[in-house]
Parts: sequence; C-alpha cells; structure tokens
Amino acid sequence: MSEHVTQVVEQRPEFPVLDTLRAVGALAVLTTHTTFQSGEYGRNGAVGTLLSRLDVGVAIFFVLSGFLLSRPYLARAAAGREHPSTGRYYWKRFLRIYPVYAVTVVIALALIDENRGLGVVQWFRSLLLVDIYTSPRLPQGLTQMWSLAVEAMFYLVLPLLMLAALGRGKGLRPGRVGAVLGALVAVSVWWVLSLAGVVAESSAGVPMSWLPAYLTWFAVGMALALAHVLHQSRGDAAPAPLRHLTTLAGMPGACWAVVAGLLLVAATPLAGPSFLFVASPAEALTKHVLYAVIGGLVVLTGIFTVPGSYARVMSAPALRHLGVISYSTFCIHLPVLHLVMSVTDYGLFQGHGWQIWALTLVVSLVASEVLYRVVERPGMRLGGLRPPWGRSSTSHPKSTAQTTTTR
Repeated sequence: MSEHVTQVVEQRPEFPVLDTLRAVGALAVLTTHTTFQSGEYGRNGAVGTLLSRLDVGVAIFFVLSGFLLSRPYLARAAAGREHPSTGRYYWKRFLRIYPVYAVTVVIALALIDENRGLGVVQWFRSLLLVDIYTSPRLPQGLTQMWSLAVEAMFYLVLPLLMLAALGRGKGLRPGRVGAVLGALVAVSVWWVLSLAGVVAESSAGVPMSWLPAYLTWFAVGMALALAHVLHQSRGDAAPAPLRHLTTLAGMPGACWAVVAGLLLVAATPLAGPSFLFVASPAEALTKHVLYAVIGGLVVLTGIFTVPGSYARVMSAPALRHLGVISYSTFCIHLPVLHLVMSVTDYGLFQGHGWQIWALTLVVSLVASEVLYRVVERPGMRLGGLRPPWGRSSTSHPKSTAQTTTTR
C-alpha cells in the first residue's frame, strides 16, 4: 500500500457505541436465561418465543470479537506494518477473560447445590474451559460458558487465520482476505448441516457448540473490520458496495428496524423450536444465518457511526460503563439467577418472570461492578506487562480497537 494509506488508516480508532452494544448483548443473554427459568418461553406464545431468541446476544458478542480482534491485523497490513505480537496478544486475551471466569467457576461449583459432590476431574474441566469437549452438559451456573469456550478457541486460532488472510508480507490484499472469510463461512455451514452430526457419534462433548459452528458470526465481524479499513484507506474511491454499507450504518433506525423484522422471522418455526427440543440441521442453519445478519447490523451501527442523537445516546458514559462491566455480567448472572431462585423459592417454570429478571439484573450489576473493580481491572493492568514469551511489547503498540473488550 502507499505511504498515503499509511497516514490515513487509524491504528487506534475509538468505537464508543460498541461499548454500549456489548451491554445490549449481555442484557439479551441475561433476559433469555431468566425467562427460560421462569417458563415464559412456553406460556406467552409469540412473545415467549421472541424472548427465547434473545440468545442472539451471543451472535452480537461473536461479531464484536471478529471485528475488534481482526482489525489491528488488517490496519497494520494496510499501513505496511508487521503483524501484532502473537505472544502479547495471547497474554492480553488470557488476562482479559480468565480471572473473572475462574472466580465464577469457583462460586458456581462451591455454592450451587446441584454442583455439590462434583469431583476434582470436573473442577479441572471447568477451570480449563473444556466442558463442551468432554461432556454433554455443563455444571449448573456455568451453562452460558459454552460461548466463552468458543470465544477462547477463536482467540487461539485468530493469528493463524490472519496469517492465511494476510501472509507474512506487508500489505493488505482484500481479495485474499475475502477468500479466507468465504472459506470460514463454508466450513461453518458444512459443520452445521453435516459434520457436527458425524463428529457427535464419537465425541462425549457437544460439537454443535464448538467453534466451527459459529465461524460465520466471527467472519461477519472480520468482514466489517476489512470494510472499515478499506473505507479509511480509500475514502471516496471505495467500491460502491462499501459506500452503500456506510450509508446504511448512518441510518441506525433502519438497521434496528431490520433487526426487529429478522427477530420476528427467527421466532417462527423456520428457525426451529424455542424450548428443549433439538432443531433440524436446516432449522439450525436458518437461525444461524439470521443471527449472523442481526449481529452484523447491530455492530455496524457502532462502527460507521455518524454524529446525531443515536451516537450521542449510545455513547453516554453510564451506558458505556454498563458495557465495560458486561463481561462480568455475562459470567456471574447465572450463579446470581440460581441465588435468586433459591432465596425467593420461585419454582422452575412456575412464572414470576419479570420479578426474577429484575432481581437477577440488579444483583448481577452490583456483583459485576465488584468483579470489575476487584478482579477485571487489576488483571487488565497486568496486560501492560511484557508476557513471558514473544516479541517485545514495544513491537505491538496499544490499539483501542483491540483493547476494547469483546465481552
């Protein structure tokens, strides 16, 4: 790429709206879990089905991860610079997710009655984040962690994916990146329709909860990262589809209207059952594609944000702070939900949905604030230290796009 491109592609852009969108994803996940426990899925018709589809919050998380973690690679390539330090990248990812995760595991396994009596092997499986590969179900209070296990695997393979997309040389070749993203989507579709079933025959885990099933969602985020870098590097000379994408992003109301419409489609039988029934491969793929588009549209509004009321509201400090603590909210909300159900004596599937939701939300936010201040923030400060492997940290300058948390 030219020296002009090196000057215009930002290496540390800020995306304040994405913080709030992380909070939206966490709230969606918390809501779908609390309304499941209360039985709202089955007693409220179409509304109950819509509540079950708020698991789309996971798709938002995965698209965010794909965008935030791949963009530093793409931006450096466009600027003619070498790849980020892999050792430092792994070190920061570990410090970002593991401390709060480990605390949550200890709380869930030690304090939730259903987990009493679990042996040392199960403790190690959970602490190592490998439950989805070794067991058909996760311990109580940790069932949401299947998605964190998927994220962790994506973190591990991302440097290899970016090597395939960018090569070892300096420079950005959009066609090569697009080919890799297309391959990820193809693998994901194949896995959902066929391969997961084949692997399940010889696996003790849950192959439909493994990374290959969700590569499309990460690929959408990576495609948005490529679009953002190309938009910055080419400006008015960008291809027409890219200009149309940025125009759409400038109409957040339209994006959210489409998201609402797609959620309604996802609430139909086309996307499979909403309760404890297994979807067919075709239904699973339909839901998968719908969620990919929804996640992409939601995240799009936080990338190419234009000045206006949407940007102003979604960048409000209070909302952004909810996004900052959203990873702790994601981790701790199920142990809190079990606490709420135990203390109130609300029965499983016996109603009281909004009371359960409100109590779980309030207590989770308080617990999240504590976890953020006591566990998360000290851990992230360690991220500034030189890791015990890899190149010097000076070869990998701080990138707001990368250090913005994806959970």
